[in-house]
Amino acid sequence: MAPGRIRDGVALTNALAAGAPDAATEHRVGGVDFREIADDDVEQVVALWDECGLVRPWNDAHRDVADARANPTSTVLVAHGEGGAVVATALAGYEGHRGWIYYVAVAPALRGAGLGRDAVVAAEAWLVAAGARKVRLMVRTTNAPVLGFYEQLGYSDAECTVLGRDLV
Repeated sequence: MAPGRIRDGVALTNALAAGAPDAATEHRVGGVDFREIADDDVEQVVALWDECGLVRPWNDAHRDVADARANPTSTVLVAHGEGGAVVATALAGYEGHRGWIYYVAVAPALRGAGLGRDAVVAAEAWLVAAGARKVRLMVRTTNAPVLGFYEQLGYSDAECTVLGRDLV
């Protein structure tokens, strides 16, 4: 496998984070700049998440963006394509013990070009810069085909069941 591709995701993450003065820096990965979401990006981000099948009726995507932006230990990272359109995203959060990645999305017409890997690496770099030493992500049982993608990035089954309930 060529250098800079999927298997060296951890090395790329560490290299990016080592050069980052703080968790709010822009991350250049694979020729694409990932930066924190701006006001003008919100509608495009939510539309991309919807187009990618990531939005669920019980999760208000606009609120997820607002919550991530309001919390200093989370962010939404975006990459723009030609013409300024949002083409990839990842939501990253650090809760003091581990980092979490959500909403990894790539414009369907651009899949297979490495943007998904780039989004994960940018999110990992943000998390390392924020202080995280390990990262987790959840894959819905209805999205099993994406498991191979994450395995290529070095992710493995953490052998746990995630339970949840609404607090408000």
